[in-house]
Amino acid sequence: MKVLLSVLDKGLFRLVSWVTQLLLLSAVAAAFYQVIARFVLQSPADWSEAWSRAALIWTVMLGLCLALRQGAMLSVDVLRLWVGKRTQHRLDVAVLFTCLAFFGLLTWVGIQMTWRVRFQTMPSLEWSISWVYIAIPIGAVLAILGLLARWLERPAPAVVDHTQL
Repeated sequence: MKVLLSVLDKGLFRLVSWVTQLLLLSAVAAAFYQVIARFVLQSPADWSEAWSRAALIWTVMLGLCLALRQGAMLSVDVLRLWVGKRTQHRLDVAVLFTCLAFFGLLTWVGIQMTWRVRFQTMPSLEWSISWVYIAIPIGAVLAILGLLARWLERPAPAVVDHTQL
């Protein structure tokens, strides 16, 4: 199990992190170019808005995987504090399976959406819109991997202000 987590962390999740950072940087650069082109050059570029939107969608879907892997997703821990240790474990398992089911459904729906729009193009980029929609199932599958990697690692509970969560 440790070997699998190491491969995921050093390989896949590191690659996803780099791609996500580059996509975010490119979205910011394209949006900055759009502002300069529109207000300084008086000649707006139609491609930059479409690229920024597509890059941000990919950034969010890939960043979801990284947030789940690090345990950085927002959670409400009040219920965990009210129940005993045994019930906390059952609650954690229930949350895990609920998240897995949700991301599984998101994968399935994302694949169907990508297939349906495969013939539509983004006029400004002249690319198939399916290149944007494919971010949904890819991000959901990577989110499942990040969630499972976090679960298998079984990290210590977070401590905030000397209160164990």
